[in-house]
Amino acid sequence: MFKKIQGNARGCLIYEPMFILPYSMLTTYATVYMFQLGVSERQIGLITSVGLIMQIFTSFISGYLTDRMGRRRALLYYDLVSWSAAALIWAVSQNFWYFLIAAVFNSFLRVPNTAWYCLLVEDTAQNDRSNVFRILQLIGVIGGLFAPLGGLLVNHFTLIPAMRMMYAIFCVSLTVMFFARNFATNETEIGIRKRKESASYNLKDTFQAYIDTVKTILSNRALMIVFGVYISFNFQVTLQNTYLSIYLVEALNISDALISIFPAVSSLAMLALMFLVVPRLKENKAQGYMIWGFSLAIVSKIILIAVAPGQITLVIISTMLAAAGSIISSPYLEAVVANSIDDEQRAKMFSILQVLVLLCISPSGIIGGWTYTIDPRLPFILIIISSIVSIVLMIMLMRRKAKTLVDHLDVHTG
Repeated sequence: MFKKIQGNARGCLIYEPMFILPYSMLTTYATVYMFQLGVSERQIGLITSVGLIMQIFTSFISGYLTDRMGRRRALLYYDLVSWSAAALIWAVSQNFWYFLIAAVFNSFLRVPNTAWYCLLVEDTAQNDRSNVFRILQLIGVIGGLFAPLGGLLVNHFTLIPAMRMMYAIFCVSLTVMFFARNFATNETEIGIRKRKESASYNLKDTFQAYIDTVKTILSNRALMIVFGVYISFNFQVTLQNTYLSIYLVEALNISDALISIFPAVSSLAMLALMFLVVPRLKENKAQGYMIWGFSLAIVSKIILIAVAPGQITLVIISTMLAAAGSIISSPYLEAVVANSIDDEQRAKMFSILQVLVLLCISPSGIIGGWTYTIDPRLPFILIIISSIVSIVLMIMLMRRKAKTLVDHLDVHTG
C-alpha cells in the first residue's frame, strides 16, 4: 500500500511513528497520572471539556490560518505550540492547574490538524485516500505494540516518575519530527493559490467566506449525514480515551502496570485483521463495513460493562472486538469524509467540521465525569447509544444514495 503513496502524503506518513510510538506508551496512563497527582474524576472531566471548548475557537480559525499561512508553515508553528509546549508542561505537572494550562496549549492542535489533513489529501487521488488512512491506522496499530514498554517503565519507576520521563521523551521526539516533516513536504498547489487569495482578504471577507461554507454544508443533506456519523464517532473516542483506563484500574481492579497490555492486544488484533481480512474488503461496500464496525464496538462495550472485577480474559475479548470494529470502520469513515469535501473549500470546510464536532462533544468530559461518579459503567453505555446513532445515520445515507442512483438511472433511461 505504501508504494502507491507519493508526495506530501508520503512525507506526512513516514515521520508519523515519531509521534505514535511515544504517545502509545503514555496515553494509557494519562488520566491515571492526573488522578495520582490529586486531580479528581470531575476535574479530569472539566479539563477535557475546557480543552474541547478552547478547540472550538481554534477550529474556527484553523481554516483561515491554514489558507493564510500555507499548509506547511501553519503545521510547523502550531504543532510546536500545541504539542511540544504542552508535552513539556505535562512532564512537570504538579496539580490541576498545570493540566488545565497544558490543555489550553494543546487546544491549538486543531490548526495543525487542518493543515496536516490538507497536506495529506490535497495532492492524493480520491481512490488512494482510503489507503492513506489505512496506512495511518497501521502505523497507529504498530505503535500500540509498544504500549507495554510504558507498563515496564511504570513497574520499574512507579507511575509518576515514569510518566514524567515518557512526556519528556515525547516532547523531544515530536520537536524533531515536526522539523523533519516540514523538510520532507512541499506546499500544495491549492495551498499556494489559497495563500495568495487570502492575502487580499479582510476580516469581513473571511467571515463571509465561512458563512458561505456553512450554507454549502447545510444545503447538502448527504454531507450533513456523513458529518453526523463523524461527530458521533468522535464523541465515542473522547469518552473512551478519558475514562477507559480509570475504569480498568478502579472498577475492574486491574493494576497500573498491567493495563498497558490492552493497547498491545488491540494492536495484535488489528494487525491480524489488516493482513487477513482488510485486503479482501471491497471499496464499493465501505458503508456496509462501517455498520459492521460500529456493531462490533457495541458488543465490545456490552462485554466491558458486564464483566466482573479481575476477569482479564473478558476484558481482552472486549478489547479485541473494539479493535476489529475500529479497523473496519475508521479508515472508511475518514475516506468518506475526505471525498465528501470539495478541494477548493477543504481548509474552511474541515475547520467548520471540527467546530461542529467540538460543539457536540465538548460537554462529553463533564457528562462523562458526572455519569462516572454515579456509576462507572454509564460513560460506556453512552458510547453504545452513540454507536447505535451512527448505525442509523449510515443506513439513512445508504438509502439516500440508493434512491439517488435509482432516480439518476430513471432519468438516464427515460
